[in-house]
Amino acid sequence: MRAPPEELTPGVVRFRLPRWDATVGAVAGADGVLVVDAGSSLREGAAVRHAVRQRFGLPVTQLALTHAHFDHVLGAAAFAGARVYGAVGVDTLLGSAGRVSLYEEAVRHGLGREAAAEAADVLVRPRHAVSGELTLSLGGGRQVLLANVGPGHTGHDLAVFVPGHTPGEAETVFCGDLVEESGPPQAGADARPSRWPEALDRLLALGGPDAAYVPGHGAVVDAAFVRAQRDHLARRFGAG
Repeated sequence: MRAPPEELTPGVVRFRLPRWDATVGAVAGADGVLVVDAGSSLREGAAVRHAVRQRFGLPVTQLALTHAHFDHVLGAAAFAGARVYGAVGVDTLLGSAGRVSLYEEAVRHGLGREAAAEAADVLVRPRHAVSGELTLSLGGGRQVLLANVGPGHTGHDLAVFVPGHTPGEAETVFCGDLVEESGPPQAGADARPSRWPEALDRLLALGGPDAAYVPGHGAVVDAAFVRAQRDHLARRFGAG
């Protein structure tokens, strides 16, 4: 990793990966670590796994994929042995046809053909689908909540809510690309623009006014930023 992890609260960090400035999160409990998103290649995924082990001295036991775009999922096979979670439908998107699309998307955005093909060939699909909300225990009293809050940025968007672990400790919400800070929200062909403001309403209800919101790209933001982006999307797409 080029930069050290950014500590959000004790036991909760995030990495800003180079090139596309994509976020990968990590939440440590007594028994293992949940990683949020996997990076854009096996090399990135392996670097994150190594950095997590160095930071916490614990294995990655669980992996949550916020959505099925190449810069968030192509590193998934680097987390061998982890239980992989995604919103209902993501497993289908990452099937054989989806792998071809991910390869093409990655190459189109500048990932080398060999790296893209290698990652797509061994891509790990979520075996644990989240249809509503699912609470995971990481040991030592650390719990996280996986919430299917989409559609919005894609047809299948998952958020990860991390409660404060001690009294007075702030909550953290890993938003995937439902929220972006480093540029305008990107609405590709698989976006559901008319539903996006509603997804952000669910995100805000999940985290509340005092949480730290971690976007898929860019710096950590607050609830006011998410609310402003929600209103911008409603104006842009005539929704909400």
